[in-house]
Amino acid sequence: MNNTPHNDSSSLKNDAVSMSRSLQSGKERVLVKIIMMLLVVTFTLLCSLGGGQAQGPNNRYEENSERDREQTGIDRQIGEHAGRMVEEGRLIFRNDTFGDEAFWGDTLKLHRAIEGAKFGGVGPGVSPKTALAVGLKVDMDTLPQPLVQQIKQGKVNLDDPAITLALVKLNAVLGVQGQFNQDGSLKSIGITCALCHSTVDNAFAPGIGHRLDGWANRDLNVGAIVSLAPDLSVVKNLLGVDDATLKQVLASWGPGRFDAELFLDGKAFRPDGKTAATLIPPAFGLAGVNLHTYTGWGGVSHWNAFVANLEMHGKGTFYDPRLDDAGKFPVAARNGFGNVRNDPDLISAKLPALQFYQLAIPAPKPPTGSFEPAAAARGEALFRGKASCAQCHVPPTFTEPGWNMHTPADIGIDDFQAKRSPDERYRTAPLKGLWSHQSGGFYHDGRFATLMEVVNHYNNFKRLNLSETEKRDLVEFLKSL
Repeated sequence: MNNTPHNDSSSLKNDAVSMSRSLQSGKERVLVKIIMMLLVVTFTLLCSLGGGQAQGPNNRYEENSERDREQTGIDRQIGEHAGRMVEEGRLIFRNDTFGDEAFWGDTLKLHRAIEGAKFGGVGPGVSPKTALAVGLKVDMDTLPQPLVQQIKQGKVNLDDPAITLALVKLNAVLGVQGQFNQDGSLKSIGITCALCHSTVDNAFAPGIGHRLDGWANRDLNVGAIVSLAPDLSVVKNLLGVDDATLKQVLASWGPGRFDAELFLDGKAFRPDGKTAATLIPPAFGLAGVNLHTYTGWGGVSHWNAFVANLEMHGKGTFYDPRLDDAGKFPVAARNGFGNVRNDPDLISAKLPALQFYQLAIPAPKPPTGSFEPAAAARGEALFRGKASCAQCHVPPTFTEPGWNMHTPADIGIDDFQAKRSPDERYRTAPLKGLWSHQSGGFYHDGRFATLMEVVNHYNNFKRLNLSETEKRDLVEFLKSL
C-alpha cells in the first residue's frame, strides 16, 4: 500500500513526458510540412519566371541587364564616361602626333622630301603613286566628292606631289599630319598611331578605301619612308653608324616591318644575317589579353607610352628602369631612355583614352567564303583536343589568362628576339582576326609564310601525329577566328 501513491506519481510523469514528446513531434511535422510547401512555391515561381525551367546564369544575366538598363545614377555616369573615352581615344589614335613634328619635321626634315623642290623642299617630292607604293593609305571617306569623280575619270595626275600635299591637307593620309604655311607649302610633318596600326579596305582602289583602325599595315615600308628624310644625322649619331650603314639597315626592313628594339640595343640583324625587324602587329582584339607585344614588354598603356616617346619621338614622360641595363640595352642606357621627361608633357594625359579605344576595337570577322565551315568545325575539335592548341591559346581570348609568356624552348624556336626583351620570353599571341594579317607571314618575324607552316611546325615539335586532313581542318579553323 505504501507504494501505491509512488506508482501513481510515476505513471503521471510518464504520461506527461509522452504527451510532451508527442506535441514536439507534431510541431516538427508541421514545420517540415511548411518548409516543403515553401520549397514547392519557390520552385514553381522559378519555373514560371524561367519559361518552365529554373533560370541558369545566362537567364539571370539577361534579366539583370534589362533591369540595369533602367537604372540611372552611377550606371549612366559609366555609360557616358565609356562613350566619351572611346571618342577621345579615337581622335588621339587617328590624329595626335604628341608633338613629334619636332623630330620628323624640324630634325629629319621629312616634310621637305615630301613636298619636293617645286614647293620649297628638296628632290622630286612624293607623288601619290610613290606614297601608295611605300604603303601609305588614303581614307576615301575624307575626300570631297568632286575629287573622287575626278580620280575616277582619270583627271587627277597621280604623279604630281601637289596632289599628295592636298591629300595630307585633307587629313586623308592615314597616320600623317601636316602643318602648312600660308602659301600651301609644308611647314612640318608628324605621324600618329594610325600610320602603322590602320589600313583601308581598298574599296576605291588599292591603298584607297574605308579606314580600318587596329589593322596592321603590312604594306607600310617604314624603312623606305625614313630613308627619304634629308637629314638622318640624329639617327646615325644615336646608333653610332655612317650613312651607308644606316641606309642598308632601313632597306632591310621591307614592307610591314619595324625594329623598335634597334634604338635600344643597336642590333640590326639576326645571327643568320636576316633583318632583326619584326612584323607590325594588329591592335585589335586585345581586351582581356595581359601583354600586348611579341615579347611581353607590357600592356597597352606601357607600349603606347614607349612608342609615343621613344619611337614616334613625341614629347612626354616615360619610365622603365629596365632600359638602364647597359649590357642588354646599350643605346637606351647611353641616351637615358629609361627615364624620359618633357615639359610640357603632351602624351601622359592621353594614355587612358587611347588605351580605352584600342581595347574597344574588336577583331574583324572573317568574310563569307573565306573558310570551309565543316572543315573548321572539325578543326575546332582538334584545336581543343588532339592538337592541344587550347592549352595555351585559351578561348575566347586565345591566349592564357594570366602571365601569357613562354620560353623559346617551350615553342621550339630560337631566342634572338626574346633575348632583346626584359623577360626573354615570347607571348602567346591572341588569334582572333588571324585571317586579316596573313601578309608577311606568322610569328613575330614572319618566319612561317603560311598557317600550314605554323601547323607543321607544332605537329613536328609537339609530335602530334596529325594527318594531312587534320592539319588542313586545323588551318580552316584558324582562318575562321
